[in-house]
Amino acid sequence: MSSFLVFSGTATQYLTEKICNSLGVPQGQINITRFADGEFSVSYEESIRGRDVFLVQSTFPNSDNLMELLLMIDAAKRASARSINAVIPYFGWARQDRKDKPRVAIGAKLVADMLSVAGINRLITMDLHADQEQGFFNVPVDHLYASSVLLPYIESLKLKNLVIATPDVGGSKRASAYSKYFGCPLVLCNKTRPRPNVVASMQIIGDVTDADVVLVDDMVDTAGTITKAADLMIENGARSVRAVASHCVMSGSASERVQNSQLEEIVFTDSIPYSNRCAKVKQISIADLIAETIRRVVDNESISSQYLI
Repeated sequence: MSSFLVFSGTATQYLTEKICNSLGVPQGQINITRFADGEFSVSYEESIRGRDVFLVQSTFPNSDNLMELLLMIDAAKRASARSINAVIPYFGWARQDRKDKPRVAIGAKLVADMLSVAGINRLITMDLHADQEQGFFNVPVDHLYASSVLLPYIESLKLKNLVIATPDVGGSKRASAYSKYFGCPLVLCNKTRPRPNVVASMQIIGDVTDADVVLVDDMVDTAGTITKAADLMIENGARSVRAVASHCVMSGSASERVQNSQLEEIVFTDSIPYSNRCAKVKQISIADLIAETIRRVVDNESISSQYLI
């Protein structure tokens, strides 16, 4: 295990500490110096020559988090690291994965190109917005799934009349996998958006009468969709509504929306730090999942046995 080192960017320090505790290794020493104009520089405070380095940093906004990771990668390359493994629990810009209208950027591909040019040898990430984004990279991608921690949590609730639901048809594949795992019904919500982050209308496809509904999504940003879906479930006869999602973006007034909604709770992983406290929001750590993945990568073992679905 001494052949590798784990370093953290500023934004994901809280998670890296838990990962290192799970691995039983000290966290690598890195110094990030910030200047008055907002520029910053990165330097490793110990030798990484010939070592496998794992750089942990989610790339959620602002853009400093991505730039910081790019500088960490470049510094590791110039310091003769044997391999550079980017651990990005939340891969930012992933929603820009295609041209959905004329004259727009494909942000996810651009970020993938930047990481590759910077010099990564491997990417470890979790629940990309679209699975095919793995193809944006020409290096190995270990794509983890939050279901590894969210499914056991749902099981622990012991809900009597469980129904899995998705707040939009785009997440039907993920929700279908959950419903097959539990052997329970699947309900879809069909929504229309006049513009990003705004939901115009929503309809339920399926029966939720007297059901204990669990909404499944990959991320929650403004919480407009997930709370509207929860309220609609109750209006259509559901007994209770909860939600689970991989990434806790929760921007703007999302926490207030969740608090005032029909949701009993919403459960995320800790891929993104959450500072706006909301009584209905709970986070489950993925530190052990990532730590075990790092261990298996170092030992050249398969990681597929970690997947529940």
